[in-house]
Amino acid sequence: MDNGNFGTLTPKQEELVSLLNGIGMKRNVAKVLVFLSELPEASSREIERGTDLRQPEVSIAMRDLKEHEWVNCRESKTENKGRPVKIYSIALGLAEITNILEEKKRQEAESQISMINRMRECIES
Repeated sequence: MDNGNFGTLTPKQEELVSLLNGIGMKRNVAKVLVFLSELPEASSREIERGTDLRQPEVSIAMRDLKEHEWVNCRESKTENKGRPVKIYSIALGLAEITNILEEKKRQEAESQISMINRMRECIES
């Protein structure tokens, strides 16, 4: 991605978004996460432009990422009067987030297998 231009995601980044989406992450959340993983920090506006999302979509994605504590947020005063601009950065690397997602999926799979085994016990008794 051309960081100065805040263009669209590269094919590799799009593949990461698709993979994250495939394991259950919302597509917009995945887009924002992948976009931020390539930059030291970005404003909401830059994220909107770089991910081709609208402001409300970015806000919703950020809320989800903040709940997982995967992003940091700080406010920067603007030159004009008005609201401060929110600046976001990724709190964990994609490798760490991948490990977290893997563990969560393992736990989910183990729980489901346990329920299937319990179903078998109920059927057989």
